[in-house]
Amino acid sequence: MKMTRGKLLLLAMAMQLSAWGTASAGPVFMHTGGRTTQPVGHYDFCQRIPVECNERTPKGPPVELTRKLWATIIDINNSVNARVKPRTDMEIYGVEEYWAYPDNGVGDCEDYALEKRRELMAAGVPAGNLLMTVVRQPNGDGHAVLTVRTGLGEFILDNLEPKVLAWNDTVYTYLKRQSTENSGVWVTINDGREDAVASVR
Repeated sequence: MKMTRGKLLLLAMAMQLSAWGTASAGPVFMHTGGRTTQPVGHYDFCQRIPVECNERTPKGPPVELTRKLWATIIDINNSVNARVKPRTDMEIYGVEEYWAYPDNGVGDCEDYALEKRRELMAAGVPAGNLLMTVVRQPNGDGHAVLTVRTGLGEFILDNLEPKVLAWNDTVYTYLKRQSTENSGVWVTINDGREDAVASVR
């Protein structure tokens, strides 16, 4: 029997929600702390494009995760990962760290995340629910991803992982991210999932 796209999306969401409920390690929302240092690359990005770092979002609940929004998140994540080719900042710009939109079709991890953030904002998601996030990979390397805050939890859009995962189902250690109320401010993340991370490696 053929299933419509809508039914397939509902089934996929139901299966994913069931998996989150039984397999996710830890809380579905990150525990954030106080204000911390802004990544050097993001500071430079803000100096070049000040409007990107002046967004204010009133304090409120996360965006509702509807079937339509979930499909949009998946589509944008897949599209950006497919059309942007991975290159280091040194290869592209000749410097160690340079955050920019991948308008030339190539980019580093933070450039993928910036583009996904831009496209989701254009789709109507408030800036306070789209947070640039710095993590540590299992090998110790730094990495940048996009956190999407929803009423069902926080999800990670990542150029190294094709699936959109709940943050607590990833193998990363979370260090800091943008404030939900001010895109130019960063806050610490109290991960507290060392045992959980080890269990899913």
